[in-house]
Amino acid sequence: MLATPPLPHNDSASTEAMHAEGEDLPKDPTTAVEVASPAAAAPSDDYLRLQRRLLLATLIVSAMAVVITALAFNLHIAGSLLVGALGGLLYLRLLARSVGKLGNGAKKVGKTQLLVPVVLVLASARLPQLELLPALLGFLLYKPALILQVLLDS
Repeated sequence: MLATPPLPHNDSASTEAMHAEGEDLPKDPTTAVEVASPAAAAPSDDYLRLQRRLLLATLIVSAMAVVITALAFNLHIAGSLLVGALGGLLYLRLLARSVGKLGNGAKKVGKTQLLVPVVLVLASARLPQLELLPALLGFLLYKPALILQVLLDS
């Protein structure tokens, strides 16, 4: 009963007065919703494009950093940097998803993305294959990508 749309109010005098003023009113009330929805969806589309650009920039910066680290140091350190960079990508994705939910009834940004650096530090402490400093530096590689996007947008 609550899911049914309200019945349109058929007031022929007011409808004729609006048509006489030169305003075109759709006969079907769903048409008015369809006309208004692209304007409302535009900010969300812009946010999704920005989100994709940030993730792509982070991926490119991370790939360049891993290649340079592999050439300058060794594969062990480059692997730790890669694991940290993947953690940074996951963190950025989770943060973007929780920010995207802010307008849809959520009042605060979620805290699940904060588990990513904690798990990264615990994994580097437990696993001998991971070095802590390169993993943390790899995690922070999303920051230069953010700065790069700000510079490119301005």
